[in-house]
Parts: sequence; structure tokens; C-alpha cells
Amino acid sequence: MDWEDIGASEEVAPPVQQCFMIPKKEINVVSDMAKWKRSQAYADYMGFILTLNEGVRGKKLTCEYKVSEPIEKLVALLNTLDRWIDETPPVDQPSRFGNKAFRTWYAKLDQEAEKLVATVIPKHLADAAPEVAVYLKESVGNSTRIDYGTGHEAAFAAFLCCLCKIGVLRVDDQMAIVFKVFNRYLEVMRKLQKTYRMEPAGSQGVWGLDDFQFLPFIWGSSQLIDHPSLEPRHFVDEKVVNENHKDFMFLECILFITEMKTGPFAEHSNQLWNISAVPSWSKVNQGLIRMYKAETPGREKPKQPALHRSRYRNYPFGREFLLVLCEFFEMVMPVMLEPSLELEPGGAFPEEEELRQLSLPSGLGWLHHSMLTSMCCLALAKILNEALACLA
Repeated sequence: MDWEDIGASEEVAPPVQQCFMIPKKEINVVSDMAKWKRSQAYADYMGFILTLNEGVRGKKLTCEYKVSEPIEKLVALLNTLDRWIDETPPVDQPSRFGNKAFRTWYAKLDQEAEKLVATVIPKHLADAAPEVAVYLKESVGNSTRIDYGTGHEAAFAAFLCCLCKIGVLRVDDQMAIVFKVFNRYLEVMRKLQKTYRMEPAGSQGVWGLDDFQFLPFIWGSSQLIDHPSLEPRHFVDEKVVNENHKDFMFLECILFITEMKTGPFAEHSNQLWNISAVPSWSKVNQGLIRMYKAETPGREKPKQPALHRSRYRNYPFGREFLLVLCEFFEMVMPVMLEPSLELEPGGAFPEEEELRQLSLPSGLGWLHHSMLTSMCCLALAKILNEALACLA
């Protein structure tokens, strides 16, 4: 899908009569997810994400690119949100997390959102402001729970996609959308998270890619494709991250994670640690896109029903995610199993002593056998085995 397919064009189109409406929730039951995945809105959204993914491929955050007037206005909007954080300091409260001052900050956005959007769009599209403003308000977190997650991030991407659909943003804004607008959005969201100690929304803990974001990992890995020296294994190196984070969105995310979390990286960010074993950034990028399609755009969906087998009752993810987990686990840790240790659907799981005997391909020589017997890897392997049994 190209840029024209999602409504944006090379030239500024003449004003046309368009009908706008306030968005309403359409996904209320699990079966609605299938309709969403088949909808034109979903095709437009994913087309937008993938178009930008190609647009930033091999480019640094610090490279030169065109900055149009709408881009400048969007940055000014985000600067306003940033200023409101400074004007709304956290309050003293017994609870460490979820500072209630966020609700005061959000109330101001809720009141001013349409006016903010009106500063970005041209006058002949003024009727679009109420519709587009809903996505802006949904993109900063939940004021009741005081949390933030990838569903809110997706709302901001939808906000930008809407601006493309109505012609405010154009094809030559692609790099600026990611490098200037979305990157500034990330800065504001990180400030919100730190200032008001926001909880992760729908976090999968160690099984998730990140507590708060997903898109910067996709676009950030695209930036690093065909890089002459930086490989996926390097992003777990603190020195490499400190030296290159200003150029690459992926490394900026890693830096923020290390600032916010303590302990070994392999323990608090196990999925990312596993990704560091993937041989190339193109494979990382492809794998992350598959994960995103399977899980994140539907993160706000109704809770998945329990799978038929009782042992899945407490698993925090559904069938599609298990499929991706199987595929990604096999890509990240291609353990060469002995024939007697093959994980057959529903078969017995090898004992820990047997796991110690598993051999690794030369490309993963840095991975010590003892790591296979660590709690994280053992748990991942068990999930893979149970997923295979379920999906058989």
C-alpha cells in the first residue's frame, strides 16, 4: 500500500465536501476483532505504519529532511502539552504510582483538544477537529487508571493517519512525521510517565517487548537496516547505546528502559534480550511487524476467552500471539535439538538436565549453555512446547 492509498497526495487537493463524525467504540466483543481486521480503517492504519517504516529505512534521526508548516504546528502542539506538565506538578499522596495530578493535566487536554487540533488543520477542514481530537485525547493515557500503553501509542499513530487522510500531511512529510513529530511525542510521553509515575497499560511483563511503546522499535529497527557496523547484538552494549542513541530511535528506547529499570537487562527485558540474537536488522524489523500485526493494534480488544486447555487459563495472551511467539522464539533461539528431544505437540517436556545437553549453532556461540537452564529460557521453552500442543 502506498501513500496515496491512505488518502495523502503529492499536491494540495482543492477543498472538497467531507462528512466527519465523532468516533465511537466499535469493538465490544471478541468477534468484532475480525471485522476490524477486515476493515478499510485497519488497512489504512497498517498501510500508514508500513509506509513510514519504509520511509525511514537506513536514515538517522539527525539527517536532513523537509519540515513543512503542518509539521511545525504539530510540534508546537506537543510543546504545549509538555508545558502543561511543568504547570501541573505531581501532588503528595500515599500511593507511589499513578499520581492524581495527571487527571488535572488530562482535564486541561480534554477541554482544549479541539482548539489545539484546529491550530494544525486549515480552516476549510475545521469540521474535522472534533473527530480528529478524539484520537489526540486517547493518545496520552487513561485518566481513570492513570496508565499508558501501546494502545494509546496506536491512538497517536491513528491521529497522524487521520491528518494524512484529510490531506493535512503529505507524502514528502514522511520522515518528519517519524523523526520530528513522533519522536517529540515520545519525549512528552516519557515525561508524563516519569512525572506522574504512570502504570503500564495491559503490560505483559517480561513477556512483552516494552511496557509502554512498540512503534519506535519497528521504525527504529528500520533505521538500522544495512548499517555498516551496528548489529542487533550491539544494542545490549551500554557504550554503544550511549554513543548512538541520538541517531537511532531503537537505541533511544533502550536507553530509556535502562534508566527506568534496574537489574540485568536479560531479566527485565527478556524479549529484547532475545532479539539481540537475531542476525540482521531486517529480520528484526520483519519479526516486530509480525508481532505488531498479531497483537498491538488490537490491544484494546475485549479480553480473549480462555483457550480450550485448562493450563492456558492464566496466560495473558491469545492464540495469535502464541503463533507469533512460536515463530519468533524459533528465530531468536534456533536451538538444535537432538531427535530424542524434539518437542512434539502434547509431548513430554525435557528435564533440565537434558536441556544442558542441547547444542547451539556457531552463530550463538556467545550464549553459554547454562543460560538455557535459566528461569527465563526454561519458561520460554515451556511456553513454546505448550503452544505447539495447543495449535496442533
